[in-house]
Order: sequence, then C-alpha cells, then structure tokens
Amino acid sequence: MMKPLVLLPGLLCDSRLWRDVAWSLRDVAAPMVADLTLDDAISDMAARTLAVAPSRFALVGLSMGGYVAFEILRQAPERVTHLALFDTSARPDTPERQAARRGGIADVEKGKFIGVSRGLLPSLLAPHNLETPLAEEVQAMAERLGKGAYIRQQTAIMNRIDSRPDLGGIAIPALVGVGALDKLTPPELAQEMADAIPNATLTHFSDSGHLPPMENPDPVTAALRTLLA
Repeated sequence: MMKPLVLLPGLLCDSRLWRDVAWSLRDVAAPMVADLTLDDAISDMAARTLAVAPSRFALVGLSMGGYVAFEILRQAPERVTHLALFDTSARPDTPERQAARRGGIADVEKGKFIGVSRGLLPSLLAPHNLETPLAEEVQAMAERLGKGAYIRQQTAIMNRIDSRPDLGGIAIPALVGVGALDKLTPPELAQEMADAIPNATLTHFSDSGHLPPMENPDPVTAALRTLLA
C-alpha cells in the first residue's frame, strides 16, 4: 500500500527540491509537495497544508519546512504517522538572524532580489556544488518563487516560535538528517533535535550542504525508505 507523504520545502524552494527523492520513492509513497509561498506566518502555512493533505500522512520538512512540520504536529498530531526533519532547527531565530532577514527583505524591496537570491547560494550548497548546473537549478527555483514569496517566507521564519519544548513529546518514528557541510543549520542543531526526540535516528549526508535532497538524493531516499518501512 502506498504511504501518503507530505513534503515541505524550504525558503525559496518548490517541488524541484524533492523531485529526485519523490521519484525514487514512487514504489512505496504517494508524495504531495505543499505550497508554502502564500502565507507570512508558520501557523498559516501549517493550516493551509493540513487543509489539502491526506487524513493521515508521513511528514518531511527541510529548513523552513521543518518549522512548518513542528507546527503541523502542534495543530494536528494525530494525523502524522512518521516525521523526517532535514537541515532545520527547533530553535527560534536569534536577534542577529532576525536583523539579517530584515536586511534581506529591505534589499529585495529595493529591487535587488536576484542579487539577494544569488548571494544565498554559498550558504545553501556545499562548495563543490557552486558554479555548477545544480547551483543554476537552485537559482532558477528561487526566481520562480520570486520577491513576494521571499518576503512572506522570511517574515514567517523570523517570527517562528521555539519548538524545543515540543521535541520530547514526539512519539512517532522520526528521522533527523543534515548535510555534513551545512552552514545554515549545522550538524550540532540536528544532534540537539535527535537527542531530544525519543528514539529518533540521526543521519549525516556527506558532500551535502543545506539541500541534501538536491545535492545527494540517493542517501536521502534511502533514509526515508528506512523510516517509512
């Protein structure tokens, strides 16, 4: 029986983020990629996703998608059967990160969206993936979403709540994964979540930065296949 699978993208990411993983899981899972571009609050992103999701589903989130996953667990925990958190954090933004996000929003509002999105690439990808066709795919994905989605998503991200108090209550099968070269949400943040979630499995993806489903999809697929089984 195919398992319903809800995939939550990160900032300026769309279904391309999950394309390779979803294709490789097609024999065991029925994937749905949520649209997280329309709201400027994590709670609203979660509610919109729940409104169109299957009655029960496995939940996978990367970065911002992880923040939405925590909120889905707060709003409708009985609907989630499995949880995978990739390259994310349970912590709220620091004042410094909030200030940086506000600066990015200000630059975008001045018409500098392409420069801002290109400037994110060194934080998103492992060094060996820069100046490659993969980097151009990440940039194209950002340009498809555009200025409005960037501003809404950054606003939602900077105002998210602290999810660390909720980690101990996650009783479903859980996977925490992180790119070994992730600069934005480094491995120590994944370790913190894995230590706090009962019986969570922690996986590091070598040769990956912040976007393992695009940078190194085969081990990501393997980890999810194990979780779903």
